[in-house]
Amino acid sequence: MQKIFFLLVFTFLISACKQEKKEPHASTNNTPQKYAKGFEIQTYAKYKKLIIKSPYPKAKKQFEYILIQKGKEIPLELKDKNIIRTPIEKLVVTSTTHIPFLELLSTENRLVGFPNLDYISSQKTRKLIRNGHIKELGNEQDINTEVLLDLQPEIIIGFAMNGNNKMFNIIEKAGIPVLLNGDWLEETPLGRAEWLKFFGVLFEKDAVADSIFTTIEQEYRKAVLIAKKASTKPTVICGSIFKDIWNLPAGDSFMAQYLKDANTDYLWADTTGKGSLSLSFESVYEKGESAEFWIDSGIYTSFKKLEEANQHYAKFKAFQTQQIYSFAHQKGKNGGLLYYELAPAQPHIVLKDIIKAVHPELLPEYTPFFLKKLN
Repeated sequence: MQKIFFLLVFTFLISACKQEKKEPHASTNNTPQKYAKGFEIQTYAKYKKLIIKSPYPKAKKQFEYILIQKGKEIPLELKDKNIIRTPIEKLVVTSTTHIPFLELLSTENRLVGFPNLDYISSQKTRKLIRNGHIKELGNEQDINTEVLLDLQPEIIIGFAMNGNNKMFNIIEKAGIPVLLNGDWLEETPLGRAEWLKFFGVLFEKDAVADSIFTTIEQEYRKAVLIAKKASTKPTVICGSIFKDIWNLPAGDSFMAQYLKDANTDYLWADTTGKGSLSLSFESVYEKGESAEFWIDSGIYTSFKKLEEANQHYAKFKAFQTQQIYSFAHQKGKNGGLLYYELAPAQPHIVLKDIIKAVHPELLPEYTPFFLKKLN
């Protein structure tokens, strides 16, 4: 009996030793993001793994990066993986929507280059441009590789429409990792905003990113609860005509989610698709002529300009009652719309703006920032 006991103890110890060898690389936090579907962060004992699940539309493969703190040894079994040393101290981003995430984490001073600086509207980052801290890289489709290599960024944050981007392939061959950011593919406003954590892990500011996002989420959820108090559910149309096609949000898009959370009856909410619907004027007029509100009239900021663009717009009830709202009022120094740059990181503000437009009695003291009535 005693021999059996010692044999069991010995077997247990051998098993424990084997387990001990595995534990340094075992995942300690394998929880997916709460809203974002396009990326995942896994935490291990000696490193973190960043998985980009949706790098571009209809992607059939995902990308994995091993994040190891600078100064720490790379485990032998990981040496053939995509290694990124953190925290990142010099980087290049390629979309203005990336700028607010850097600013929320107070890391905008680590940005050393950007393609077409005139597109950036944020005053905070424009100050860095004026001081010569951020260099011009040309066009995002044809980045000046000579200037880029001189800047020696540790990574580039890019975005792509497909998996065959020649520019990014050239940059990667030069030894600079390109991480494809797919925040714009998310179906929900909070899903887009949660990509703040993607940036947070690169700068080793995970806790800061989590805290900021939690605040954004809480404010968004509070706004949803406020909207539910509305006694009516007004009908809404969106978009405008471009080259004889009326573009408006599909039913599974993030804008349709905004309208749902604002407690409205978006007339195309039952359609499928994450992007835009391309319809004729006639079909939109037939369904939306009597809509009570028109949210997002494109580039138009006045009723006069809207009617000049197409006299038939005046036939809609929302035009006649002057209940048309636009995101185009707020512009940066060089004419860029602040909505396109800042809104993905501030979904709670966008939602409150919409609630203020369609249910003004629920937010009597609130002043909208992005969405305002046409002049």
